[in-house]
Amino acid sequence: MRIQKEMSSIKNRIQRWLKIYFPEHETVFGKFDATSSMLVLQVAPQPRDIKRLGVEGINRIWRDNKLRAVGMKRAKSLYEAAQKSIGCTEGESCSRMEIQLLLQDYHTKTAQYQAVIETIDELCRQIPEVAKLLEIKGVGLVTVAGFLSEVGDIRRFNSPKQIQKLAGLALRESSSGKHKGQTTISKRGRARLRAILFQAVMPLVAKNAEFAEIHNYYTTRIKNPLKKKQSLIALSCKLIRVFYAILTKGTEYDPEKLIKDIHRPVEHLAA
Repeated sequence: MRIQKEMSSIKNRIQRWLKIYFPEHETVFGKFDATSSMLVLQVAPQPRDIKRLGVEGINRIWRDNKLRAVGMKRAKSLYEAAQKSIGCTEGESCSRMEIQLLLQDYHTKTAQYQAVIETIDELCRQIPEVAKLLEIKGVGLVTVAGFLSEVGDIRRFNSPKQIQKLAGLALRESSSGKHKGQTTISKRGRARLRAILFQAVMPLVAKNAEFAEIHNYYTTRIKNPLKKKQSLIALSCKLIRVFYAILTKGTEYDPEKLIKDIHRPVEHLAA
């Protein structure tokens, strides 16, 4: 979604600001957008602000906001990081305004994103089978919504192969250049749908035991091992088939059936 790209852009700008003016910040907070971090950034974004607040002042910000996950220990770490900071100190008034505007943009986009997600959720829930898709570990609402928006009425397709072709994931043999004779994907389809599938498969490989096992099998098998990208393509095709079966037949996601396919040739997987 466009709003995700906008949020990503704002995040990158905030991270860049911190690297310039308070590079030690990341040693205290794993993520700048953690609640504890954001509360302090809104009040005291620069090292000199932190030093002026002191350990007690930092901790009071969290207490006033009823945040109990952090306390004096974290406040002390932040204070010490500010004391030894090597961040840029020039143009502090301008840099302060910059981070304040960035934080405002971030909060605005976050609220907009939540509103969009709620609307998408409401619309998707009108399709009975969507709940079954969301039961697949690693599959989220954004993936399902993106897939449905690109594919449209899935019943207009006679087989998952047609959706694979729509996504530009149909296999073809290269006939020229150094890749002559190699099998590649056509890429003659909807690039956005292809991107949605790739972006869906990567967290599946990380979070879903079945997809992780299949990915490991494809990339480590003795005969015809696949490169990681090739495996992700095969898994994208498999995800299409899983979605197609659930949405058209109302079947339940079956992890055991998925695992059985690892003994089949990749040509069958991507067919």
